[in-house]
Amino acid sequence: MRLTVHLEPPGGPGEVTGPVTVGWLLSEHRGSVIYEAPSRVRSVQSGVPAAKSAARCPAVLGLEGRLFEIKCPFDLALDFVRDDFGRPAVRDRLGSSGSLRPERIDELIHWVEEDEWRSPDRPTLQLAMPYLFIADEPVFLSQWAPVFHYRAEPLPGLMIGGRFPINVWPRPLMWGFEWHDTAAPLILRRGEPLFYVQFETLPQQRPVQLVEAERTAELDEYLAMIEGVVNYVGQTFSLFKTAESRRPARLLTPRVR
Repeated sequence: MRLTVHLEPPGGPGEVTGPVTVGWLLSEHRGSVIYEAPSRVRSVQSGVPAAKSAARCPAVLGLEGRLFEIKCPFDLALDFVRDDFGRPAVRDRLGSSGSLRPERIDELIHWVEEDEWRSPDRPTLQLAMPYLFIADEPVFLSQWAPVFHYRAEPLPGLMIGGRFPINVWPRPLMWGFEWHDTAAPLILRRGEPLFYVQFETLPQQRPVQLVEAERTAELDEYLAMIEGVVNYVGQTFSLFKTAESRRPARLLTPRVR
């Protein structure tokens, strides 16, 4: 008896093939020059790797080939404190030598309400990022911590990831952080990977072509329709079918430079 193993499922009759086009753009143009374009995750290699090296492992390469990294756009060194009213806050360790003004840090950081923390002793914050991803066919985006990036000084907590369909629910990303060791500073460095994004396609083996997208009137109208609904509905995923029924046939227009 002979057993045949297929690492990738073959295409069936009428199955869609070829790359899936995913668009990215920035939702905020103010200071947008500091935000780099997403780039594919690449292993650091020196010389020619051995045949059995992880650098040549098809499983490792298959994962890396589906991940794109978002680099941190600024330097931050923050201590967790509480303000005069006992509310969660941060203090900038860099002080006057820091690149961000205090008011700008306050604009970037959004604290999750304490009764919504996963643990009462682990403050949770969100760092606003202007990256927006869109697609005109079913694509799920998963947001990961940068697992292929080594930090000599580990973060004092965990990044909170997520997964949602960008063809139905495009929205600017947040970097969610659960602060486990509040005695240790949160240090982020410009140019280092802040998080990864992975795109799930149908069928799964289709490659992803990432392109810069235009901010069109149709996209603006659709974004306005779904913006802020989390303030009115507890489970926003229940709105996916309604949003999809009102979605224009095309949201993604590649940008021509």
